[in-house]
Amino acid sequence: MTASNHLPVFSLREGSLPLLISIPHLGTRIPDDIAATMTPVAQRTDDCDWHLDRLYGFAQRLGASILTPTYARYVIDLNRPPDGANLYPGQDTTGLLPVDTFDKEPLYQDGHLPGEAEVARRRDAYWKPYHQALTEHLAALKAKHGKVLLWEAHSIRSHVPRFFEGRLPDFNFGTSNGASAVAGLAEALAGVVEQHGGPYTAIANGRFKGGYITRQYGQPAQGIHAVQLELTQITYMEEQMPYAYHEAAAAKVEPLLEKLVKTAMERVAAA
Repeated sequence: MTASNHLPVFSLREGSLPLLISIPHLGTRIPDDIAATMTPVAQRTDDCDWHLDRLYGFAQRLGASILTPTYARYVIDLNRPPDGANLYPGQDTTGLLPVDTFDKEPLYQDGHLPGEAEVARRRDAYWKPYHQALTEHLAALKAKHGKVLLWEAHSIRSHVPRFFEGRLPDFNFGTSNGASAVAGLAEALAGVVEQHGGPYTAIANGRFKGGYITRQYGQPAQGIHAVQLELTQITYMEEQMPYAYHEAAAAKVEPLLEKLVKTAMERVAAA
């Protein structure tokens, strides 16, 4: 399906394994009609999950299916509920249609905040197609394999005072406090990082417990197991503009990521 400027809303690379990697904040494009209402800061797409398709390059070689969007989270956030409900009640978060950046810089020009009709239009044009693809492919993988792992790939700056104090752990695994996947999965993955012997830190179901996709689609009793990894960007890239990919740093992280994905698949298969 395509949006108003005729680009595909998402890309789905189908693989052979019972594994779907979703990267819902990878997109960087903003349609011209929306960009015309936004501030210059919006064009930087600062809060994109930069380069994760490159960092997860091993996944395609393994045989994973990979789902990615074209458009930026500033257009609409694919990892938020369609009604815009706060996933972390009492905490500051950005919404279904973000109106400011993680640093609280306004995304829209004065008088151009999206109204209800625009929210509904973007939900139909961008949010629904991604989630339809997600739903349908998970069902297809489950029908073929009996069980499926949904790996939600995310990244974030290591310091974002708006959302958390101090430095975030490097590997933040979320399974909605154990509800979205086989028991103990997040803790087991954090243990893999700790045993790795590198400079990385890890936590299970800490500040990030999994967003809408993890919570909505993770149904372990029905054979669909979902885990979110929020990875600090400092582990593989420059956290400030121009957001450059760091080859040497990424080369150290990628083998660990591959081990984590394989460990999760083994745990799911044994469940």
